[in-house]
Amino acid sequence: MTQLKRLLTILYIFSKYRLDDFIPVRLLPWYLRLAFYFAPWRLNPIPKRIPKAKRLRLALVALGPIFIKFGQLLSTRKDLLDGELATELAKLQDKVPPFNNKEAVAIIEKALGQNVNEVFKSFDIEPLASASIAQVHCAVLNSGEDVVVKVIRPNIEKTIHKDILLMLTVARLVARYSPDGKRLHPVEIVADYQHTIIGELDLMAESANSTQLRRNFKDSPLLYVPEVHWDY
Repeated sequence: MTQLKRLLTILYIFSKYRLDDFIPVRLLPWYLRLAFYFAPWRLNPIPKRIPKAKRLRLALVALGPIFIKFGQLLSTRKDLLDGELATELAKLQDKVPPFNNKEAVAIIEKALGQNVNEVFKSFDIEPLASASIAQVHCAVLNSGEDVVVKVIRPNIEKTIHKDILLMLTVARLVARYSPDGKRLHPVEIVADYQHTIIGELDLMAESANSTQLRRNFKDSPLLYVPEVHWDY
């Protein structure tokens, strides 16, 4: 039931921003062309004042963090996308809405087993920055050290698995019916994306890599790597 609700949400966003404009309908089998002709999204006029590339970006933002991350990944593949589309998707790199501040605090307190006012001398409830997977908050430890607290978005892993299944379905259709299907390798891109985004959920692995990187660049004038406070 939950997956059906998510599918309906995606179809609504698809219809609102008329993403069918990206599908080469004339190359589809006759029965799919017929289905497209009578599809309910055709009742919505294509918003001519909004460029095609911008419509895709707005749709990805509306669909949430998983699709935003996918758009970020695609924006780096200028070998696959035209310049306008790659430039528009690149805007997803630093314009991701944060999630609820109180929810972030609740996640931190549950993980640490203490109230933030006990763990930190001060804690900024407003996020310093927000990305597709997590957001960060400034804080000061009781020892007086300035730190940044990184918080994974709530329930994101379940959403990732559901959305990946839907992405794979779309990717297979693109691979089969799009004239650029073989060149774009959409199924492989989604599979690579799945591996990348699941890996980003493991903050312990990220912390270990960061700690090793800090050791590698100790006393280097070229790069500063923040210290990881393992007790937290």
